[in-house]
Amino acid sequence: MYQPPNFREDRLDAQHSLIRAHPLGLIITAGPGGLMANWIPCLVDADATQFGTIRCHLARANGQWRELASVEECMVVFQGPQDYVTPSWYATKRETGKVVPTWNYATVHVWGRPRVVEDDVWLRRQLDDLTQQCESDRPMPWKVDDAPADFIVAQMKGIVGIEIPITRIEGKWKMGQNRPEADRVGVLDGYREKGAAAERMARLVAERGGLPAPE
Repeated sequence: MYQPPNFREDRLDAQHSLIRAHPLGLIITAGPGGLMANWIPCLVDADATQFGTIRCHLARANGQWRELASVEECMVVFQGPQDYVTPSWYATKRETGKVVPTWNYATVHVWGRPRVVEDDVWLRRQLDDLTQQCESDRPMPWKVDDAPADFIVAQMKGIVGIEIPITRIEGKWKMGQNRPEADRVGVLDGYREKGAAAERMARLVAERGGLPAPE
C-alpha cells in the first residue's frame, strides 16, 4: 500500500479496532482460478499470533475457499470511514486557488497464509463469536441457540471455515494530516456541516490533525 509517513498507522491496537468496527473484509486471492475477491464478515483474534489471526467462513458453494486452500498467501482489506474532500473547504483555495479535490479514508490491509477449517466445533465457535460481535450492542441480542438446533446443523454443512494468521499488517489513516492547519480546520468544519452522516469523519480529522474534537 502507498504509505506517505503522515498517514501511516502502525499501532496494532488501532488496526485491530478498525477491523472490529468494520468487520466486512475483502478477501483477495491470486490462485489457480486467477484473481478473485469476496466480501466476507471477519473476526480478529488478537491473541492467537503475534499480529493476530483473521477468522471467517465462506459458503461451500463459493469456490474461493478452494483457492484459499491452494495459495501461499492471501490479502484481506478492511475499509473504515471514508468521504470526499472538496477544495472549497480549504483556506488555501481562497489564498492561492492551488488546490484539488481528494478523499479521506482509513483502511487496514492484512496478509497471511490461509488455512481451511472443516471442524464442526471450530465452525460453531466461529458462528457464536461472530454473532456475539455483531449483536452485542442490541437491547435483546440474537443468539445462534435461538434457532432450532437441527436447522443450525444443516446450515453448518453449507459453510467452510477459514483461518488467516496475520504475517503482515498495514494501517493507513489519510485524514489531511499533510495539509496546513487552516485547511485541516476547514475540512473539519465541512464535515461538521454535513451532520450525523460525517460525524465519524469529523472526529478522525480532529484526532489525526491535532484539532479540538467536535462537540
